[in-house]
This record gives sequence, C-alpha cells and structure tokens, in this order.
Amino acid sequence: MLRFENVSLKYGSFRALDCITMHVNPGELVVMLGANGAGKSSLFLAASGLRKIAGGSIKAEGQELAGRPPARIVQMGLVHCPEGRKLFPEMSVLKNLTLGAYVHRSDPGPSEAMLERVFGMFPILRTKQADAAGSLSGGQQQMVAIGRALMGRPRVLLLDEPSLGLAPLVVKQVLEAIKAINEAGTTVLLAEQNAYAALQIAHRAYVIESGRIVMEGDREALLGDARIRKAYIGA
Repeated sequence: MLRFENVSLKYGSFRALDCITMHVNPGELVVMLGANGAGKSSLFLAASGLRKIAGGSIKAEGQELAGRPPARIVQMGLVHCPEGRKLFPEMSVLKNLTLGAYVHRSDPGPSEAMLERVFGMFPILRTKQADAAGSLSGGQQQMVAIGRALMGRPRVLLLDEPSLGLAPLVVKQVLEAIKAINEAGTTVLLAEQNAYAALQIAHRAYVIESGRIVMEGDREALLGDARIRKAYIGA
C-alpha cells in the first residue's frame, strides 16, 4: 500500500533521512516511534509532497509519489494530518473541515457523507461547527485536524503526533478514534512519542533514530523489548 525505498532527505548539509526503507501493508495500522528530531515528520512531509527527497522512491498502491504536487497526492488517496494541527483559527470548525475536501470539490456528494461520518465520530464538532476553530480546546482542535484529513477521503492516512500536548483522557479518546478509522478500512501510518499508548492500537512498529530505521517488529515484540521500554515507555 505504502512503500519507502532508500529514501533520503536533506536540509542543506544536514541529512534528515538516511536511506529509509519501510512499508505499510493494506489495512495495517503502523506506528513510527522516535524522539523529537528523529525524522518522523520529515518522512511524512516527503510522502505528502511537501519536501523534495534527495534519493529513493515513495510509492502508494504502486504509484510513485516523489515529485508530484501535494494536491495530486491527496487525490491519489494519501492524506497527511500534520503535527501541530495547522488549523485556520479564525475560520469556523465547519469551514476547516470542508477545506479538507477541496481537491474533491467537483464531486461533493461523498464529501457530504464523509462530513456526517466525522460528526458521528466526534459529536462535539457538530455542536461547535459554527465556532472559530481557535476557540476550541486542544483536544477538540485535534479532532478537527483528524476530521479535516478524513474529508480528503484517504486510503492511506498519515498522522503526525496526534496526542502531542493532550491530557491523558483525551489521548485515549483520540487513539480510539484512530483505531476505529483503521478498522473501517483506512490504512494508517502513525508517528508518536507516546509509545505505550500507540503500541496498544498498532499492528506493527518501526523505531527511527537520527533519520534511520533502527528497529522494527510487531506490537508484542516491541512492547516486550527492554530497549524500547527503557527509551520510550520508562519501565
């Protein structure tokens, strides 16, 4: 479904990604674990066409993504929900959500159905749809960000640090929503520092350090690995 082959990315002389090779199978929920600056966001920016790679290949459903404009990548079915939410705070919740469907504006019918699905997943957003997005709590803003990404009708959804800065109870709610999105048929690649919570819902995981994949395995293997527990779980 999504495959990275020897992907490298540079910021000037700094190599943010160094020959990354990894894959996400159809229907999987795969988590990327790593500290700040490890390369998780750079990988997502490369996949979504927001950063040009220095080498390698990124393919979704067998089609090359590298070099394509971001809007075309969304049309191809890969949608990126960025770290920090990146909402338009002065605009209403509803307008933020509908912007996610902009690339599908010539075919509005499915977008209306997806909006109802988003409201069903996050009922508070229906109540607050006329409110400015910037007036919402952090957790509610993250719901808007995920909802906006869903409006792009993803077959592959990239979620970058969705739990960052949220209270534990809200983290649980957001991760349960992500699990439900995956179980409904969307392939998910999730970047997270909250290793224990993320591994509870993931099928497999990769660990990235200094732009390189240093470990991979299924949920049970990584939860049971002493190095992972020491570095990311604290037990």
